[in-house]
Amino acid sequence: MASAIEQLAKNANWGALSKATELKKRLLFVMGALLVYRLGSFIPIPGIDPSVWNEIYSQRGGGILDMFNMFAGGALKRMTIFALNIMPYISASIIMQLATSLSPKLEALKKEGEIGRIKINQYTRYLTVLLAALQAYGLAVGLENMQGAGGSAVVDPGLFFRFSTVVTIVGGTVFLMWLGEQITQRGVGNGTSLIIFSGIVAGLPHAVASTLELGRQGRFNVLEMLVIFAMVTGVIAFIVFMERAQRRIVVQYPKRQTGNRMFMGDQNHIPLKLNTSGVIPPIFASSLLLLPLTIVGFSGAGGGDFTAAIARILQHGQPLYMTLYASLIIFFSFFYTAVVFNPQDNADMLRRYGGFVPGVRPGAPTAEYFDQVLTRITLAGAMYLVFVCLLPEILIAHYSLPFYFGGTSLLIVVNVTMDTVAQIHSHLIAHQYEGLIKKAKLKGRTR
Repeated sequence: MASAIEQLAKNANWGALSKATELKKRLLFVMGALLVYRLGSFIPIPGIDPSVWNEIYSQRGGGILDMFNMFAGGALKRMTIFALNIMPYISASIIMQLATSLSPKLEALKKEGEIGRIKINQYTRYLTVLLAALQAYGLAVGLENMQGAGGSAVVDPGLFFRFSTVVTIVGGTVFLMWLGEQITQRGVGNGTSLIIFSGIVAGLPHAVASTLELGRQGRFNVLEMLVIFAMVTGVIAFIVFMERAQRRIVVQYPKRQTGNRMFMGDQNHIPLKLNTSGVIPPIFASSLLLLPLTIVGFSGAGGGDFTAAIARILQHGQPLYMTLYASLIIFFSFFYTAVVFNPQDNADMLRRYGGFVPGVRPGAPTAEYFDQVLTRITLAGAMYLVFVCLLPEILIAHYSLPFYFGGTSLLIVVNVTMDTVAQIHSHLIAHQYEGLIKKAKLKGRTR
């Protein structure tokens, strides 16, 4: 059976997609859902003066606003119903994940299986609505206080505008949360990740056109353009290699007897990813470092203000910014890895099922061994994240290379692409395997 599955995996090809009817329906559903999302990102919030808002954003943009706007596919810059995108849901998911590891009640609920998972998902949805409402109200109040050369960004400020803005933005966020769940269930890939992915990639054609225009104007010659292309390709290949890298810990299960039957011992492995924390450390680090720039932009602080002085030295490409960015990425890598992987729990579960790591005693010594291995690979993963995130910053700041993707967005795009392609490949293999079973049954009946 194992050899048959391996053979199917080798023979799986994209030409089989024409015969996989269910997979085609799933892919069409994903494309339709993402099209709805992109259309919604152009529907403006009622009561906003577009010309004034564009002027204000161009003057006070930068910092954390640009990062959120990139994740939202330009919806924040256009101030549409999807201005917050699905970020409140991601924040709520991270908060619930942290709370699950800190609260004994939530941890016990998580261990209840499917029922506990459903309850935690429901709590996450409630928290998403709360966070979206708070952020939408803050956005509405901030819009009322913004003034441009053409007047206020809000046509008719007041309680009704705040109420309508909160209802509109919260409704848009809840709709995207529902749409993401539908993509996950009825489509291919993770719905939330695909929504963020489509928002980031939406600006790629304009970025490529801008880069080619710079080359046409003579800022970059053909050789330099080829070097940039080769460098981007190399970084993407490096990310793919590192994201697939894992440390496999061998686990041995002893012989066991059930009734009158003796079952031989089995050997398995526990895969530990080199980058266990994913893209969470760069997102957290960027958000904290870009916060002073956002505060200065919206407060209109002068150059002599203490906050403005801090914001100046935290500009992209500055040595302090690079140092703090790298330090925060390393810190959040270790912090989030400790949250998602508990060595003691895994050691206890391994001992409960009779498994052990060869050469390591069960119980506390196994937990210490897991902790040592995880610490080493997390350090390597953190260094990898620092390299990927700081390389675009250095090239942009010192060489003025027109990179559209930063380290965080590049990691998201590559990871989502890998995950989606892997799931499509799994559907193709499953389809071929089902076809072989049907042929085998038909042959058995004819005999």
